[in-house]
Amino acid sequence: MTDQTPQSEERNEEGQPRLEPRDAAFWAKRVERLEVSDVPEGAANVNVQGRREVGALQGFGKLWQKTYRVRLTGVEVTPEEAVKAWKEHFPEFQPPNSRFYPSMAGVAPGEVLFISASVGGMPVYTGVRVIYADDESFTVMTPEGHPESGWNTFSAYRDEDGTTVAQIQSLARANDPIYELGFRIVGSTTQERIWTHVLKSLAAHFGLNEPVTLEKVCVDPRLQWYYVRNLWQNAGARSMLYTMGAPMRWFRGLKSRRTS
Repeated sequence: MTDQTPQSEERNEEGQPRLEPRDAAFWAKRVERLEVSDVPEGAANVNVQGRREVGALQGFGKLWQKTYRVRLTGVEVTPEEAVKAWKEHFPEFQPPNSRFYPSMAGVAPGEVLFISASVGGMPVYTGVRVIYADDESFTVMTPEGHPESGWNTFSAYRDEDGTTVAQIQSLARANDPIYELGFRIVGSTTQERIWTHVLKSLAAHFGLNEPVTLEKVCVDPRLQWYYVRNLWQNAGARSMLYTMGAPMRWFRGLKSRRTS
């Protein structure tokens, strides 16, 4: 038996051992459903309020892990500085067809980032929730109806030669059969272009034009037919109905103002 060095125990004000892990402050509190109090200007609170978060086990399609990387070669930037810039400029790093709207608190545990995207010319309103955020990484998780079920982790680390590498790693599957078909036809390529654009934008922020690498692995090739029911929450279909109903909402608002 080898001797082990006793580790000091963090205690609360009463002198009792703390039950929370050391990184508890970086994790979002668990919620049954998403609650949104403030909607950023330009965003639409559609397919977000009241939705449950869904992980990679609650989707329909094949499960993929995709890892995108860009090396920030030739500049003195730490992983912490890279992630700080990423958080501060996250909406600006997105392509025109994928807009993110963070809350006033920004990219922080528990905050919701609204998304207004365009797929094949049709609007898709949804969002993601930040479930973890520290100085070197942050992770977002999808709600019901989002094109994917799963999460994305944005991080930075030092390579063997000391170069800072920025990385996006996703573990997700298409949420329902419509999304799965869309991903197989063109959606997967579109998604890969989006995250490549984001990493290129991050590199450009530091004055670089570096290539982005992509590694993808099919973790589970099965289709989960039990989750065909996810079709009911499809954000694409609901966004289309929301857009078609815009004239009626405008008319009701005008009528309400005239009678008040």
